Amino acid sequence: MEEKVYRTELTPLSFLQRNALVFPAKTAIVHGERRYTYREFEERVNRLASRLRSVGLQKHDRVAFLCPNTPALLEAHFAVPAAGGILVAVNSRLNSQEIGFILRHSGSKYLFVDAELQPVVEPINLEGIQVVRIDDTGTPDDPYEEFLASGSAEQVESWLEDEEETISINYTSGTTGNPKGVMYTYRGAYLNALAEVISTGMSSSSVYLWTLPMFHCNGWCFTWGVTAVGATHVCQRKVDPAQIWDLFESEGVTHFNGAPTVQIFLVNHAKAHRLDRQITVTIAGAPPSPTLLGQMKELNFHPIHVYGLTETYGPYTICEWHTEWDNLSQEEQARMLARQGQGNVVAERARIVDSAMNDVPQDGTTMGEVAMHGNNVAKGYYENPEATAKSFEGGWFHSGDMGVRHPDNYIELRDRAKDIIISGGENISTIEVEQAVAQHPAVMECAVVAIPDEQWGERPKAFVTLKPGQSATEAEIIAFCREHIAHFKCPASIEFGELPKTSTGKVQKFVLRDKEWSGRAKRIN
Repeated sequence: MEEKVYRTELTPLSFLQRNALVFPAKTAIVHGERRYTYREFEERVNRLASRLRSVGLQKHDRVAFLCPNTPALLEAHFAVPAAGGILVAVNSRLNSQEIGFILRHSGSKYLFVDAELQPVVEPINLEGIQVVRIDDTGTPDDPYEEFLASGSAEQVESWLEDEEETISINYTSGTTGNPKGVMYTYRGAYLNALAEVISTGMSSSSVYLWTLPMFHCNGWCFTWGVTAVGATHVCQRKVDPAQIWDLFESEGVTHFNGAPTVQIFLVNHAKAHRLDRQITVTIAGAPPSPTLLGQMKELNFHPIHVYGLTETYGPYTICEWHTEWDNLSQEEQARMLARQGQGNVVAERARIVDSAMNDVPQDGTTMGEVAMHGNNVAKGYYENPEATAKSFEGGWFHSGDMGVRHPDNYIELRDRAKDIIISGGENISTIEVEQAVAQHPAVMECAVVAIPDEQWGERPKAFVTLKPGQSATEAEIIAFCREHIAHFKCPASIEFGELPKTSTGKVQKFVLRDKEWSGRAKRIN
C-alpha cells in the first residue's frame, strides 16, 4: 500500500507558533514601557482566541477591531483566525456612518474598540454586536485584559480546513461611495508576508517600527511578516515625527514603512539628523521625488519603492535596485526608483494591457491598464458579486491604474483610469466627496479633483456651482462635509463658478485638473 503523504495548510499563524518555540524569550512587541516576549505574545493570542470561542464565536464569524497601532490589534491578526473567525480591521480615520456601514455589511458579531475611538461608535446601532473596550493600559482592570484573562493560555484546536479560506476582510472605498470588503486568504497572507520580508531584507535581528496603519491591508501583511522572521514589533498609537526620531535611537529601529508624506514629516523635523546606522524604508502611496530621496539618503535611510492595492495584499511590485544605477545622477536614480518595477518574489508578472487584454509594447510610451493575478491577489469582494465580476474579470484583477511598459520590463504608472485621490497614502473617492458636497442645500452641482499638496501629496478640491439666489462660503461647505464624511476626505478648498462641460453636458474634469497641476508633474501611485 502506498504511504499517504501529509501536508499542512499554509497559514501565517504558524509564524508565531514557530517563534514561540525558537525565540521564546526574545522581545516580540514593544509599546511604551510594555514589553512582550514571543512566548508571552503567543500566550496572549491563545487567550484571546479561546475567549472568543467561549463567548460563542462560530467558524467564519467576523470580528472587528477599531484601534490605533497597539498590541491588541497586532494580537488580533493571529487570535481571530486562530479562533476560526475572520478579522475586520477598521480604518480608525473613518466617521460613525462609515464605520456603521462596515459593521453592518461585514456582519461583524464582535467589536473591539480602543477607548480613544469609543465616541465614534456611540452613535452606531450596535445591537447584536458584542463590544469590548480596549484601554491600552496593559493593566488588569483594562476591559481587554480582563477579556484575555478569562481565556486559556493553551493553543486552541484549529478549524482551518482549506488555506483558501478567508482570513481577513479589508474595506476600501475604491472609486464608489460605499466601501468594498476585500477578502484575503490564509495562503495569500502567508506568501505575501514572506515576500515583504524578503524584499526588505528583514531578519530575526530586525526592529520594525509601526508607522504604517495595521488596518491598511493588514499592515501590508507586515503584521505577519515581521513575526515570521522573529523580529521585534515597535507599536505607537500615532505617527509623531518627534517620537519616531526618539524611537529610532532608543529601540534601534531598522525598518519602517509609509507614504512619502511620512518621510516628508521626518526629514523636515527639528530632530532630523544623519543616523549612525542605515534604516530601510519601504515607500508606497506616491513615487518619491528626487528632492525627498536626496534628503533621505543624506540622513542614511535606504528607500525601497513598492506598488500595490488593497486587492493585492498591499505591495505587489517592487522596484528592485540595479547596481549599475549607482553611477547615475541623483535625479536619474530617482527617476528609475520612482517606477513601480515588477512583481515581487511570490507574484506573477505585472502586465500593462489594452482593452482586449493584450500586452502593450515595451516602449515606455503606449499606455494600458495594470492587470495582476496570482497568489497575492484577493479572492474577491465580500458579499459583492457584481463588483467582483467586474474587477476580477477573466481571472485578472483590473486595477484601474494606467501605465506603460519599459524595455527593461519595469512598469510605470502614468495616470488613473478613475479619479481616485491619494492623500497621505489613503484612497479618497471623488464620487463620495462630490456626493457629500452636493448634499449642501445651496449647491447645484460640483466636481472634485486632486490638487497638489506639499504635506499629503494630494488633497481634494471641490468646484461648486451654487443654486440661483443661494449663497454659501468655502468654510460653510467644508464644515458641512465634515459632518458627513471623514475629515481627511473633505475638500481642502472650494472654488465657485460654472463647471466646464462638453456639448452633452458632461463635466470636463481634465480641464479643472490641468489648471491645478499646471507646471507640476502629477503625483500618482
